[in-house]
Order: sequence, then structure tokens, then C-alpha cells
Amino acid sequence: MSNTTFHDPAPDGWKSYRTGKLALRGVRLVDPSSGLDELTDLVIQDDKIKGIGAVPDGWDGDLIDADGCIACPGLFDMHVHLREPGYEHKETVRTGCIAAAVGGFTGVAPMPNTNPAVDNLGLVNFLRERAIGLPVEVHPIAAVTIGRHGKTLTEIGELCEAGVTAFSDDGSPVSSPEIMRRALEYTLMFKAVVSEHCEDLSLTSCGVMHEGSVSTRLGLPGWPRVGEDIATERNIRLAEFTGGRLHVAHVSTAGSLDIVRRARERGVNVTAEVTPHHLTLECSVLKGFNTDYKVNPPLRTAADIEALIDGLADGTIDAIVTDHAPHAPDEKEVEFTLAPFGMIGLETALGVIHTRLVLTGRITLNRMIEAMSIAPRRILGLPYNGIKIGSTANITLFNPDEKWTVDRDQMHSKSKNTPFHGWELTGRTVGIVNSGIAWIREDGINKDRQDEQDKRI
Repeated sequence: MSNTTFHDPAPDGWKSYRTGKLALRGVRLVDPSSGLDELTDLVIQDDKIKGIGAVPDGWDGDLIDADGCIACPGLFDMHVHLREPGYEHKETVRTGCIAAAVGGFTGVAPMPNTNPAVDNLGLVNFLRERAIGLPVEVHPIAAVTIGRHGKTLTEIGELCEAGVTAFSDDGSPVSSPEIMRRALEYTLMFKAVVSEHCEDLSLTSCGVMHEGSVSTRLGLPGWPRVGEDIATERNIRLAEFTGGRLHVAHVSTAGSLDIVRRARERGVNVTAEVTPHHLTLECSVLKGFNTDYKVNPPLRTAADIEALIDGLADGTIDAIVTDHAPHAPDEKEVEFTLAPFGMIGLETALGVIHTRLVLTGRITLNRMIEAMSIAPRRILGLPYNGIKIGSTANITLFNPDEKWTVDRDQMHSKSKNTPFHGWELTGRTVGIVNSGIAWIREDGINKDRQDEQDKRI
């Protein structure tokens, strides 16, 4: 049996299993990194993948009926906001990790725009400690500058030596080219990456939605696309000059995508991410002034969405992230211009992407898994196990055929500001396996067949 410390119980409606001896029967294993795509059984023993093939005769461990399910490398979200410390009324590490697990994620990277900002080793360790006992790994992203004020670099070397692999002032773009240059140079020495929120505040500071015909008709201040494009170009030029590693956070415009594509063709060390909401929601949804749709960068146009989907399909965009940004109801239920930016997304990301992009043929199943599991870990320089004999078990289990309706009142996040309330989705998480534990949704497996299996063991 595993010696892994585990304290937190599974969410309501879910069951915990130790992975000392655990088998998944009749599961489809999909791992894009190795080309694995096989309907078989998966045997886990002492937290490691022991066998790919039939469950041994006389198996005396836990046995899960995974008929109709896909098991893939554990999903990882490299851009979330867990709000702790300072904003625990919105979310905590624990509630955020539970929401992540329900959404199929076995790891998350929280951004440092907390209060105080995560700009030192003490706060990084605080976040790590808050995640102990959960089957979701927390890899904090540290601030680029002290207090996220854009003036003085944090102790990048010390933080990297302690295991931090990425830096960002997310929500507060680094306005000084000199500071950004030095950040890219210092992080390069430690093989870390700068994840930048590309926004020129001199162009966007008053904007609350995409600038265009819709914002004009609604009488809302616009956030022009050029505010993102100019900042993306500047940061890429600095990465090209320094040789540093730049990651462009939440790309939202066709222009920024094109800038990233041309930079990659020149050999610039740049990666990029996109969110489910920027891949599926047009700015026209704001006609109802629903603040759950208010996000930074803002929702764009149909043409931008098409470009982003193409960029994801061809690999120009590496990763899919949620930018999970919880806010309390009383903060969102105000005038549109006064409401904070942000929407939650951990529990809906897999279903939205599978329904809107995979089932429609815009991207393949393998591309979805690669962008939500393998690419984020690669960008952050984190270990990647894969599904192979001898690897530590780090797995997401989901049913690609399960239909369900998004209900904000059933969310496990502390906040309920989802833009996907009421959406009918196909594809839902059944469980995760990580850190010596499995959380399995009890109504996600075939109970009759599971009961028969339980009787046999």
C-alpha cells in the first residue's frame, strides 16, 4: 500500500481509493506522447502503473469498472487563480483544488495576484503546504516583480532553486521594457519561463469589453485589440533579443496569434495558451450586460475565435488553460463597468472543449489531451509521466459520451461566476488518479457492473 499522506475526503458523490492496488477494467488508454490508444485494463500497484492488459486472476485490490471511459495523462492547468492568501471569500487552495479534481485536473499552477502577492519563497511554500493531502498538485507561479508593482525584480534565483519554474505579474502587465528584458535574462539562466499578460495599459485602462460595434451600441468603454497586439509584439522582440523563454498568456486576438506564429517561424523561444471562453464565446453575448462574461482580455469576435481555433489545431497555440478567476456573487452583481474581470472554468473546461471542438472535428481528441496535459507540463518544465509501465500513476478518467448540463449551483468552486451555466455538454470527468489516491465519481461508473465486480473481489 502507498505511504502517501492523504487527509482530505473526496467531494460529495465521489469515492476515494488508495492506489496501492487499483485496477481500471475495460478502459480506453490514450497517450498522445507515445501514440497509445488501446482498449484494455490498467493495473496500478504501489502508486505505479504495473500492467497494461488483463487484470491478473485472483486480483485482491480495488477494481473500477471503466467501461466507456478514456484514461489519459492527468490534465494540468497552468493558469488559475486560487485567491489564497487574501481573498479566501472567493476561493481557497482547497476549494480550488477540489474544483480542479472535479474538472479532471491533477495539477494546477496558481498565479501570484493575491494579497500579499506571491513574490517570495515563504508564500510559495505556504501555497504548497496548503495543498498537502489533496490529489491535485499545486505548482505556484511567482511574481516577476516585488508586489507585482513592475519596479523591482523578485529574487528569481532563490525562487528557481526552490523549484519555481515560471514567473508572472498576471493581471498587471510588466510595463517597463527594461524590467521585462532583465526578467527574461535572469529566468533564462535558470531555464525558467516568463508568462506575460500582454496588455498596453495606456490603450486599455478604461476598457471593459472588446472595442467595436457591440461596445459602441452598448455604450461601454472599449478594450481595443491593438492593446494586446502591441504588447505581444514588444515582449516577443525582447525574448528574441535576450534569448529568454516567453509564454504569452490567454491569447485572444487574431493579430497576437499571427505575431506568435511569425515569431516561432523565426525561432523565437515563445509559447502560447488560450482559454475555453476565448475559443467559444463572442463579444456579442454581452448584450445582456451579464457580468459573468466580463473577462480580461475580453471576449472578441467570431473572426478571432476562428483564428484561435486554427492556431490551436496547428500547434501555434500550445496549451489550453482556464484562467479560473472566482469572484463572490456580490462582487459580480453590480453595474457592468464596476464588476471585476474574471470567470471560473476548472469544472467545465474539458466538457466545453470536447463538445465544441473535438466532437465538431475542429481538433482531434489527441490534440485536446496534449494541449490540456502534456504541453502545460512541458512549458513549465515539470515531470511528465505518461501512461507506461513503471510510471507513477497520474491519470484523468473521463466519459466522452456522457451528456450533462452545467449548473452553477452544483459547482464545487467557492464562487459561481461561470459563463457556461445552462450549457448542454458531452464529455465529463469520471475521476482522477494522483499522489497515491483516486477520486472516482460514483454516478460516473456502471453501478450494476461495479457491484458485481465488488462481489468477485
